[in-house]
Amino acid sequence: MNMSAIDIAGLEGGRVNLTSKQLDELEARLEGPLLRPGDGGWDDAVLIWNGMVAKVPALVLQPTSAHDVAAAVGFARDHRLLLSVKGGGHNIGGTSITERGLALDMTRMRDVTVIPNAKLAHVGPGCLLKDVDRATQKHGLATVLGFISEVGVSGLTLGGGLGYLTRRFGWTVDNLEEVEIVTADGEIRTANRQENADLFWAIRGAGANLGVVTRFTFHLHEVGPTVYGGLIAWPFDRAEEILRAYRRITTEAPRELAVWLNLLRAPAAPFVPEQWHGERICALVVCYSGDLGNVDEVFAPMRALSDPVVDLLQEQPYTQVQSYLDAAEPKGNHYYWKTEYAAELSDGLLSTWRDLAAACPIPEAQLGILHLGGALNEHDGDDGAVGNRDARYACGVIGIWKPEEPEADTFPQWVRDAWKRIRPFSTGGNYINFQTADEDEERIWATYGANFDRLVEVKKKYDPDNVFRSNRNIAPRTRAGNA
Repeated sequence: MNMSAIDIAGLEGGRVNLTSKQLDELEARLEGPLLRPGDGGWDDAVLIWNGMVAKVPALVLQPTSAHDVAAAVGFARDHRLLLSVKGGGHNIGGTSITERGLALDMTRMRDVTVIPNAKLAHVGPGCLLKDVDRATQKHGLATVLGFISEVGVSGLTLGGGLGYLTRRFGWTVDNLEEVEIVTADGEIRTANRQENADLFWAIRGAGANLGVVTRFTFHLHEVGPTVYGGLIAWPFDRAEEILRAYRRITTEAPRELAVWLNLLRAPAAPFVPEQWHGERICALVVCYSGDLGNVDEVFAPMRALSDPVVDLLQEQPYTQVQSYLDAAEPKGNHYYWKTEYAAELSDGLLSTWRDLAAACPIPEAQLGILHLGGALNEHDGDDGAVGNRDARYACGVIGIWKPEEPEADTFPQWVRDAWKRIRPFSTGGNYINFQTADEDEERIWATYGANFDRLVEVKKKYDPDNVFRSNRNIAPRTRAGNA
């Protein structure tokens, strides 16, 4: 089709005018569609999870192959266009769409190929976690992915990745064997520990800065298909008891057990007794992927707490546990949070956590602690850019509200103030995928710590013009600003 000229956001700011001839030439090189506002499929292509940071691009390209991606990257580079990449669109900071830019929507590249005997899975960049889990669980296999099934594999992995299996097998990128990636020069490269090893090192934790991954290859482990897990909760007036028990349970837990803690108001869900709807509770979300014959012993400390408001712990498919929290994070809500890694749950952190939850004015907020540690702590600090090998917990003050919430203007500040109270208990590091759009460069430096300067060198080699900047950006310069 003959596309009319369009103004599009440029790399250095301002607008670039693309002529109809230039657009036609791009389209002629593609197998996938090039969409403009009003075209069929446009609304789904630009929809992202966090309504608070939604943006509207000028063009959306839906590649079907690495060659399409290479054509798009080359075109964006040559014309100095602002480029973004959408895998699942689930990033809290909204990095997958740039205002008036060129967006790559990877949803047409959603294949999963499992090789059971080799315990490998080749995964397309448009896959959601549920796509991979469903495919691998047919063979009783899984890799380390997140805990919301609608999250995109690409974004999760390129930022490091964590989930219920992290304690057993490390960060997601500790299980990444290889990628196919289009770099800023438009080349399609393979990167692994032997080939383009420096690039592979950087991809494992900061990959959005280095290119567009068009295929992931993950190592798989024997997990499921049946695990033991679900949700159990107690009244908030028992918070001090539950928090101390949580510390004890997680400190002593086998690696097959991961326990997420959430302090929140109980939802008006069918599984919650009506008298508890809207009341504050202490909830544990659990996944035990070990020997089911040991369930009674493993869960004895949890059962000893007795008299829960809700107890949904049971044997169930691993895929069900992996989607258990989906309903708590629907698309279109406004999300704003602040997080830190912690090495321990000190008395001071636990009492601060309880006090914040008791005072929280955001009706749908959650104060969450993710149970990590284990295998991730056994790697060297420079094994992948991801770092943070001292993390044993991730703590987050999670603001959630409807777009029409009348008090919404006050909520972000409450989250920031709460965050200030938990920062003294931090390792100093944090998870790049949990950073909001308003966090500064110092937070990015803190994410990578001692690995940051090495990352800059890899960035300068593979993307010296910072074509890939719609992310938590590592610019190709030192902290002092010199090239």
